[in-house]
Amino acid sequence: MSETTSQTTEASHESTLYAEPIFHVGNFTITNSLLTSWVAVVILIVFFIALGKKIKKVPRGIQNIFEIILEEALSLADSITGNRKKSEKFLPIALTLFLFILINNWLGLIPGVGTIGFIEGETHKIFVPLLRGGTADLNTTLALALFAVVASHVMGVITIGLWKHFNKFINLKAFIEIPKKISSDVSIALINPIKAFVGIIEIIGEIAKVASLSFRLFGNIFAGEVLLASTMALFAFILPLPFMFLEIIVGLIQSLIFAMLTLVFMTIASQSEEH
Repeated sequence: MSETTSQTTEASHESTLYAEPIFHVGNFTITNSLLTSWVAVVILIVFFIALGKKIKKVPRGIQNIFEIILEEALSLADSITGNRKKSEKFLPIALTLFLFILINNWLGLIPGVGTIGFIEGETHKIFVPLLRGGTADLNTTLALALFAVVASHVMGVITIGLWKHFNKFINLKAFIEIPKKISSDVSIALINPIKAFVGIIEIIGEIAKVASLSFRLFGNIFAGEVLLASTMALFAFILPLPFMFLEIIVGLIQSLIFAMLTLVFMTIASQSEEH
């Protein structure tokens, strides 16, 4: 009898590629990764509201530290954009993504995230964690990648104009120039259609950017969580510590890579076709 009871009360839990649903609001599903992302947003909002109240004209204490960090971030952005005005325009987006991704990466390492939850199911009991690292869910990383790529196009339109930005991908300008210049340069009939074809390749490249950004971030964070879960299952004490430290570094590096690539995409989009 006791053996039967232990089998019925035992719940299984496996690391899944998808985020588990926690509850529903109408037809909208709230998943554990979405809850963690909301926690990250709340942390950032509370922190910067509290920090903003302490800002003074003459900086001191923690304000000095953040001003140094911001100045170094601007210098790093300058090395990519080559222009301080562009850096000041693009950095708020890249820095916001960096902080949001970093908090989400590190939240997945906090004790309780992934281990505190509830059991659902009657015959086959499954443990569902209440919280799960936001960036360990492909839906979250895909949304971030889409936001980064769309933001780069918005910045491109703002910087060089809609017509020039549009012609990077569907090069109507190249076809319009053929009848105007063919009398003076016959080779334009061959060169300009090639330019238009290159624009189609650029469209494929934009899709590849989304896939690259989302899968790189998701793969590294999800793999790290699986690794930590495996080491804790083998030996809960001491053994996971080096891997925990490694995942802290990986979370920081992946956040930085995502933000830097976003800066690169916005810089490229803000340059005209000739450049």
